[in-house]
Amino acid sequence: MADKENKAAETSEVVKAETEESKAAAKVAKAAKASKKSDRPGAFSRGWQNVKRYFKDVRGETKKIVWPDAKTVLKSTGVVLLVVAVVSLIIWGIDTGLSAGITGLKKLATNDTSVSETVDENTDAEEGTQEGEAEEADAESEQETEAGSEEETEEATEEAAEEAAPQADTTAAE
Repeated sequence: MADKENKAAETSEVVKAETEESKAAAKVAKAAKASKKSDRPGAFSRGWQNVKRYFKDVRGETKKIVWPDAKTVLKSTGVVLLVVAVVSLIIWGIDTGLSAGITGLKKLATNDTSVSETVDENTDAEEGTQEGEAEEADAESEQETEAGSEEETEEATEEAAEEAAPQADTTAAE
């Protein structure tokens, strides 16, 4: 048993020595780190080195670029222009179709005919009648204008509009 006790004492002494050595080694490493920190250059110096390294890397990457030859550039440009032309024609067609559709829907919704459409429709059926009525309305408005009365001119305009409205309704009914 004495041997076992001696071995245990020796082992504990070895462990203590090793821990003391490791503590001393840790202190030396800490002192070395402290000395390295003081040897480091300042923030501006490190920043300038980073900027120099960046531009050096940019220059190296620029040397790796492979530029296409003139024939390839012209071919690619032609393809791009052709695609742009085709897409613009497609968009123009869609836009024109939608505009025509909306215009048609507006006509259906309002179901009104303009004066020019009414005149065009009536010229085939009653060409002489409308011209005579239009001339009479013009003559009446000229006479009223010569009289100088604004109220009479407004009444004549309203009467002409009332006379034209039934004609447009009867023409649309036919």
